[in-house]
Amino acid sequence: MTVKTRFAPSPTGYLHVGGARTALYSWLYAKRHQGQFVLRIEDTDRERSTDESVEAIFQGMEWLGLGHDEGPFYQTHRFDRYKEQIENLLEQGKAYRCYCSKERLDALREEQQANKQNIGYDGHCRNLSTDEQDTSKPHVIRFKNPEEGKVVFNDLIKGEIAVSNSELDDLIIARTDGTPTYNFTVVVDDLDMEISHVIRGDDHVNNTPRQINMIEALGAKAPLYAHVPMILGDDGKRLSKRHGAVSVMQYRDQGYLPQAVLNYLVRLGWSHGDQEVFSLDEMIELFDLKDVNRAPSAFNTDKLNWLNQHYMKTLPAEEVLKHLQWHIDVAGLDLTSGPDIKSLIPAMAERVKTLQELVESVRYFYEDFEEFDAKAAKKHLRPVAREPLETIKAKIQAQYDWSADSLHALVSATADELELGMGKVGMPLRVAVTGSGMSPDLGVTLEWIGKDRVLTRIDKALEFIAEREAQS
Repeated sequence: MTVKTRFAPSPTGYLHVGGARTALYSWLYAKRHQGQFVLRIEDTDRERSTDESVEAIFQGMEWLGLGHDEGPFYQTHRFDRYKEQIENLLEQGKAYRCYCSKERLDALREEQQANKQNIGYDGHCRNLSTDEQDTSKPHVIRFKNPEEGKVVFNDLIKGEIAVSNSELDDLIIARTDGTPTYNFTVVVDDLDMEISHVIRGDDHVNNTPRQINMIEALGAKAPLYAHVPMILGDDGKRLSKRHGAVSVMQYRDQGYLPQAVLNYLVRLGWSHGDQEVFSLDEMIELFDLKDVNRAPSAFNTDKLNWLNQHYMKTLPAEEVLKHLQWHIDVAGLDLTSGPDIKSLIPAMAERVKTLQELVESVRYFYEDFEEFDAKAAKKHLRPVAREPLETIKAKIQAQYDWSADSLHALVSATADELELGMGKVGMPLRVAVTGSGMSPDLGVTLEWIGKDRVLTRIDKALEFIAEREAQS
């Protein structure tokens, strides 16, 4: 069998996390089996579908690196094909015209609810004779679902599922205005595009028996189905906006690498032993639907942060910079005056979890800060710090070897000379030159900031200490 999967989002919003995971699973399954991955835009909901949403889907897929082999196909471009297949079903007596008014259907629903019956169409127009039909009157077209037997299919994640046909009513496949409905367009598309495996969210499980019946009515064989359980938030409730970022591009905006998001998504319901970190090649090699959990998975932001920091530390700096550049531009950080940003990335990644945080953590290497961090300054820029800072300033002015090792030795020698612990010398200096109490190794930090800026900032710190003394 030639494996062919598809991702078929409705363009009514952004590419959300659940959709991205479905796309990833479909993409990985196709790649593992040297198959094809199809992108299809299910845009028959004309009122809610927008060009902006289509673009958001493309943008999200491109950022994640999930390229399609065929498509994108748009359902709104295929209306003639759907109409042709609906006519085929009508001619074969496998579909019929329904003239029931909205009032009758509302009354039917109320009666079924009152009698605690299954809600569904009662087949009132199912067997109308030709004389009883008038195509000039408003009507819909319904699929004539089998009334006996049952639909049985082997879900590749959930196992065998069986549904009695008596539980399924006759679905509308064409609305009054002639536009086809979701369940029918999906069937025609999957058959025409020769989809072998339908991997989708388990909110579609109830649609599957109906779609299988339609496929068989069209004289075809159904694809294999795999329904992926939903994603829950940290609180155990279905993932939604209240949990924070649910759009894939929001994660980009918040400073996550696509490698981290992909790694996190693949583990959100799938496992391979105890392994947590997977390269893309490993995902393709190892991913199998039989290893997808049947139970819902809970989103864990802490684990995503851990993965993101892992990739910031371990990916080549050039690769990280490709994604960091967007955040640099948004933050308006000018890198022309300062060290090569690539040299900062590995060291700074040890201290931050996102690219957004990384940009802010390197800002003092390129720009002068207006104020010291209040908490750090209160603790370390006290009168007792004056002598260490003045001593270091004098040594730095005479320093020719501006390397991290030499500068570290300079600070250490100052501490020995003043008979002070390194903390009483190093921390005031760190706050003086960075504005806060956090930075990489002090020698490295001084080297990257540069001699002129270091001296200027020490003077600023000494002025701050003097002002504190004057106020006390």
